[in-house]
Amino acid sequence: MGFEALPERLAQVRAELARLASSPVTIVAVTKGFGPDAIRAAMDAGLADIGENRVQEAVQKQDALRELTGVRWHLIGHLQRNKARVVAGRFDLVHSLDSLELARELDRRSTTPQRVLVQVNVAGEAQKSGCAPEQAPMLARQVAELEHLRLEGLMTLAPLTDDEDVQRRTFRDLRVLRDRIKEEEGVWLPTLSMGMSGDYAPAVREGATVIRLGTALFGPRGGETP
Repeated sequence: MGFEALPERLAQVRAELARLASSPVTIVAVTKGFGPDAIRAAMDAGLADIGENRVQEAVQKQDALRELTGVRWHLIGHLQRNKARVVAGRFDLVHSLDSLELARELDRRSTTPQRVLVQVNVAGEAQKSGCAPEQAPMLARQVAELEHLRLEGLMTLAPLTDDEDVQRRTFRDLRVLRDRIKEEEGVWLPTLSMGMSGDYAPAVREGATVIRLGTALFGPRGGETP
């Protein structure tokens, strides 16, 4: 599969960010379902932040791309406690910390500082991971106290809908929650990871500092419709 359209798609995204964003936004190129060639293409296009959903798939790609330098790996999918030993030290940023038990296990398995985000299920959808919004302030404080973890922000997923009002409300609620955590717990979380290919524009309007893009950059995966 070729990725000849990637530079043009990336230019379109960057033009949109220039129009919408008042401060820099990091683009994480989500390569789930694509082979190592997608990561090489992303790097060639100037994208060093690479996102993977599944630990096993990510590790296989990391091992296959040992010659690549400068890659910043992001784990953006759900992390099970029994995979914490594999994740520790392999990812620059883990977006999906959602419980104190998982945080303690990752802390125990880490020998160097591990950057993390707390995932919050803002919309309360049963099928999605993330802590409840009301649990986030205490969890943030507890994670921030762990020796080897470096808590940098929050992550969320908006409901799968074309309703921009719903999308913006979800992202706005995460930003408000971030500000509340600073006020109540004294923990400043500068990173807001929110927005994917179908909703990154409203996410940026509501203050996203990191967006996670797959289809918008690489086109549809097998079985997906454009």
